[in-house]
Amino acid sequence: MSKAVLLCEIWRGDFMESCHLGHAVVCGKDGQIRESWGDPGKVVLPRSSAKMIQALPLIESGAADAFGLGSEQLALACASHEGAAIHTDRVNRWLAGLGLSDDDLRCGPQMPFDRTAKRRIICTDDSPCQVHNNCSGKHAGFLTLGRHLGAGPEYIDPAHPVQQAVRAAFEDVTGEDSPGFGVDGCSAPNFATTMEGMARAMAFFACADNGGSRRQSAAARLREAMVAHPDLVAGEGRACTELMQAMGGKVAIKTGAEGVFVAMLTGDRRQDRGWRQTGRGMRDRGASGALRRVAGRPPGHAKAHGCRHSKLERTRDGDYSPCRHLTTLTPLMTSDCAPTSAERMGLTACTTPGSLHRLPRS
Repeated sequence: MSKAVLLCEIWRGDFMESCHLGHAVVCGKDGQIRESWGDPGKVVLPRSSAKMIQALPLIESGAADAFGLGSEQLALACASHEGAAIHTDRVNRWLAGLGLSDDDLRCGPQMPFDRTAKRRIICTDDSPCQVHNNCSGKHAGFLTLGRHLGAGPEYIDPAHPVQQAVRAAFEDVTGEDSPGFGVDGCSAPNFATTMEGMARAMAFFACADNGGSRRQSAAARLREAMVAHPDLVAGEGRACTELMQAMGGKVAIKTGAEGVFVAMLTGDRRQDRGWRQTGRGMRDRGASGALRRVAGRPPGHAKAHGCRHSKLERTRDGDYSPCRHLTTLTPLMTSDCAPTSAERMGLTACTTPGSLHRLPRS
């Protein structure tokens, strides 16, 4: 078993301030590993990076079509959102269409990350609702599936038909039997798999075609919903949103707590930017945290091994843009490091715990 490897260095002037270890795996359309760093067999909890997989039964069962869900709802089912009005208004309408309300969710209330929404709650002495929870879209999807199956309201129970369907889909696309689960921050089961398993799943999503099998069609619809509505998948200033917007629909990206990132590469790369392949599934998990957003710090430089420097840029609110710091993904998205085979890919990566990073989202 390989140990975590150095993925990224943070330099402040002439001083290396910190370094970050982790694991990363790239799988091709055949589900085989194309590149790996660290231990591809490491068992991890993918956290919110698995939301697309958790949403597969919503479509496969016929529930999404039966309740008239559009691409916005499907994007929200995959989302770890900010709790902004563009998110909560849509989730509330979704629940109302089911004849349900905030009380039917089981994700728990959470103060929204969106500053406007948070300020409104604080200034009105109100309390956050469950729709403000960054996982409320996923839970609305669970409720929809449960309603379609005629199952009971406690959809977060691992023995509930909803979670049984999720586990079956999860094990199928990862190509592995899950060794178990942990309870996620939103109270739902989060099934474990290896780094390779998640990368294989992302390659499946990257290659999925609407004209394929029922599962392939479901995966394609979810992937397309994500790239069509990146603002719903995360939110303004978030790495997932900004990277998908920058890539113009060629990449679908999802974060998870504890330093997890997954990506589905589906589009042709332009030669001058290194985009030479179509669609691989990738996963990255770093050993030292996920998004680095340190307010008030002077600009630094992040160096991914095998890749050029990426300078942090300041955002409106004084933080430094997290998408400038995604150096665990950078080696696979730059011309000097990009794989050259003409195929679709999936990536998964993760970092190990570190003191310099905070991970407020599940």
